[in-house]
Amino acid sequence: MVSVHNKVLNLATGIGLVSDVFNQSNLDKLPGDMAIGHVRIPVEGCDVVIEVPDSGVVATLGYAAKSGVPYQQGLIRSHYVGRTFIEPSQKIRNFGVKLKLSPVKAVLEGKTVVVVDDSIVRGTTSSKIVRLLKEAGAKEVHMRIPSPPLITSCYYGIDTPSTEELISNRMNVEEIGKFIGVDSLAFLPTDSFCKLLSSDYTNFCYACFSGRYPVYPTTAMEECIDDKMMSAVPAN
Repeated sequence: MVSVHNKVLNLATGIGLVSDVFNQSNLDKLPGDMAIGHVRIPVEGCDVVIEVPDSGVVATLGYAAKSGVPYQQGLIRSHYVGRTFIEPSQKIRNFGVKLKLSPVKAVLEGKTVVVVDDSIVRGTTSSKIVRLLKEAGAKEVHMRIPSPPLITSCYYGIDTPSTEELISNRMNVEEIGKFIGVDSLAFLPTDSFCKLLSSDYTNFCYACFSGRYPVYPTTAMEECIDDKMMSAVPAN
């Protein structure tokens, strides 16, 4: 997560959108805060809530607490495989998903499942996850994302794909849902996302959600970025 103070960028360690926002002192209040996703767009007849480990676990706990639906571990993660969305090729990303996640059939079979992940980047990893869940016997799969859609790339140190590769830059929510194969899909709106931050939320960077970059790139940085990104920066 990038924050901006006096036009100076500050980059937090790690890249999980939810885990970067909250520190240990805030964990006690998370179940109530992260329940916004359930209040906005509930899933009728949901049997179980699961996370995409490990990035989705915090939001999953909040969703389950508010909905009253049991939280269970429906996907087991191998911690020997890193983040798949930053891998250089789709073939490697697909292979990485298969190595990284194993579905728990006893949790999923015949169930209407809500699966929570921190974000959707290209959409290809999400589609593989949905396929894993349905192959394990899930009757329905509904995905909930506790962050707004990513519409532009980050140029401040997070190794995200180019803007053209971001699925939310090319498709609306309904189209993304069809692409990844879920029965329903919902993102957390930007205004609700901001409510989860501290009172100093105006100093965070939301460029990947809005396309409005808070700090104009330096000359050295301009040489590394594409024309589309430059057009997204508001004129002074």
